[in-house]
Amino acid sequence: MFIAILWCTTRFASDASFGAKLTLSTSDFIAEFSKPSNLSALTGINRGIERETLRIKANGHLSEQGHNQALGSALTNPLITTDYSESLLEFITPVSESIDESIAQLKDIQKFTLDNVNGDLFWPMSMPCIVEHEDDIKIARYGSSNIGTMKSVYRQGLKNRYGSMMQVIAGIHFNFSFSEKFHQTAQSLLGDNRPLQDFISDRYFALIRNYKRFGWLIPYLFGSSPALCPTFLQSRQHNFDFKKAPSGCLYLEHATSLRMSDLGYTNSEQSTLNICYNDVDSYVASVQNAINLPSEKFASIGVKENGQYQQLNSNILQIENELYAPIRPKRVAKSGQKPSEALAHGGVQYVEVRAMDVNPYISTGISREQMYFMDVLLTFFYFHESAAMTPEEFKLASENTDKVVIQGRAPGLNLNDQGVEKTIPVWGQEIFSELTAIAKLLDQAYQTDQYSIAVAREQEKLSNPELTPSGRILNDLLTGGRGIIGWSLQHAKRYQEELNQWQYQVFDQAYLQKLASESLAEQAAIEASDQVDFDQFLADYFAK
Repeated sequence: MFIAILWCTTRFASDASFGAKLTLSTSDFIAEFSKPSNLSALTGINRGIERETLRIKANGHLSEQGHNQALGSALTNPLITTDYSESLLEFITPVSESIDESIAQLKDIQKFTLDNVNGDLFWPMSMPCIVEHEDDIKIARYGSSNIGTMKSVYRQGLKNRYGSMMQVIAGIHFNFSFSEKFHQTAQSLLGDNRPLQDFISDRYFALIRNYKRFGWLIPYLFGSSPALCPTFLQSRQHNFDFKKAPSGCLYLEHATSLRMSDLGYTNSEQSTLNICYNDVDSYVASVQNAINLPSEKFASIGVKENGQYQQLNSNILQIENELYAPIRPKRVAKSGQKPSEALAHGGVQYVEVRAMDVNPYISTGISREQMYFMDVLLTFFYFHESAAMTPEEFKLASENTDKVVIQGRAPGLNLNDQGVEKTIPVWGQEIFSELTAIAKLLDQAYQTDQYSIAVAREQEKLSNPELTPSGRILNDLLTGGRGIIGWSLQHAKRYQEELNQWQYQVFDQAYLQKLASESLAEQAAIEASDQVDFDQFLADYFAK
């Protein structure tokens, strides 16, 4: 841990400019990209969606079915897989430059899946459905290969460390990258003469730091989990003062995203890691240091007991994927390559935003309008000045987000903007003044009005919290006469009907069947190719 902090602090002190000869404000960037010679560089944004959803029975209980063979191999199908459990599906859209195409891809994948899960429905919420017993949550299986076994053992470790209930919370991951032409233009404007990839990596880390500073906006605007089914809390310790709705569900009056709270994807052991987000080198160093830090708490679980693996190792992180972060720098890794190795060798390729709740008001879990807004917000993070962050600044930014997820709609709530206390409406309007200008710029580049429409719609939520998804959901649950199960089932059944009527647009049924079949053959080939037993495979993996 000391190494990571030292590395981060040294970089902060010695290289605050990150190689750029000029500094530009957000308005400077907007003015430069508005020029006819630069405007087209704004197009070509790439996006990908990873949507998680629980499989449920018609009565709102967790499905007991395993991953259906008609869906292919959860190990190798690039579009349909499982996350923690057999019942937690994950749909992955290929990279696309079109928002409409991404939404259509997701609908195609969901339609095919729904047709092949023997009557199960998709739970439309982030927080889980009725789970009577934690043991009902079956760890996902990926076949008998070493890599498949490793994925299952990793999940067994998660169960032993945090319990299974935390692992069936669903979310949306939004993958985003600018075009190479965009980066080239920005590099020229800043007078930066380094290799392009070095520049790209530093700019993405600047974006990530601004995400840390202003990312509280996402749970406020899009948080959709202010309430939960009481079965989620069985045997769980917590310090929340929940209220009970007439229908029986539990809620926090001003919460936005319980999924992002201490009830969700959190790990107290990770609070001491101090992962550094100032550049690739410091990030990789701090992550690689973190995965080698032992944990007395997790050591008490044991690694291999009575011949059965209980976890991959007893460190704070079994592998890098266990690092819970609302945004990650990413590069597509080669076979057998760790994520940090991919970043160290190739630099940042895209960012993965992981803080978005499933939107229960739409069948895909994320709307077109949300994607338009995220384009604007992430462009703002790229344009806005972004000095390196100390661990203290990072902590302060995290505290702002923590406040918003628990009490974001509370009247008069104050956040800390670099030492200045500001309410959400006041600070939000300051940010939206720049988002509005960027939306107009993107509208101009894409010859549309959808960016400005999306930003204007989100801006209304600043002065009227009841327009937020969390506000709408609580209003529905407290005044609509339905509990969280009945309310969610109503949406789940409507989305089932919608997908039944959906006509394939990007993928067709034959293609998805072929992909499923090929994935099963690929899994079999991987299993046949293993040359060592799992003990040796695991030792080799961690020895790299």
